[in-house]
Amino acid sequence: MVELSVSRLGLDSATNSYVVILREKAGTRVLPIWIGKPEAESILMQMNQLKRERPLTHDLCKSLITALGGALRRVTIARVEKNTYFAELLLDGANGLVTLDARPSDSIAIALRLASPIFAPEALLTAMDLEDEEGSDRALAADSTSGQELTPEQLQAYLETLRPEDFGKFNP
Repeated sequence: MVELSVSRLGLDSATNSYVVILREKAGTRVLPIWIGKPEAESILMQMNQLKRERPLTHDLCKSLITALGGALRRVTIARVEKNTYFAELLLDGANGLVTLDARPSDSIAIALRLASPIFAPEALLTAMDLEDEEGSDRALAADSTSGQELTPEQLQAYLETLRPEDFGKFNP
């Protein structure tokens, strides 16, 4: 298993779907996963430390886990079957360790909120030539220390104008 971090998000104009790019922490290989708009917004909000007045579903999941005395030990992007990715949440609670089946997009959003590690098997990773994150004014890095916070309106505008170049070029 290889530990990953969220590198960036982009829009695949061919499928009009959002793509979250996970990059191995100790290397350059990546795992791109196509996700829905609500999950992309949730991930971006957490990366930019934006809060809504009322909790989103992933915020609620975080609250449930912590209120019940549990902890998210890790997220594993376990496998892909027929172009569908499968993930697992490893939760530690009152009854010990429990593994739950989950969508990768939800798992990533929850892992970011709980600062939990994300892993995937080596076989799912691919080499990919990502543009320098500072080379594109639309590229959104996982590093939220830039001091720039997005308003909900800016977030919406950002998501609507992403291009494939904003998340890199695939070189399998």
